[in-house]
Amino acid sequence: MANSQDIKPNEKTYDGFIGMLKWSVPLIAVLTLIILLIIQ
Repeated sequence: MANSQDIKPNEKTYDGFIGMLKWSVPLIAVLTLIILLIIQ
């Protein structure tokens, strides 16, 4: 089991990763849609 002092930095890293994922996935989807519309 992890030490309790190790959990706080890991939670901060995880929160940052999830926050970035929430913005990057829709952005990639929109860019892909735009590119597909241009290619047609």
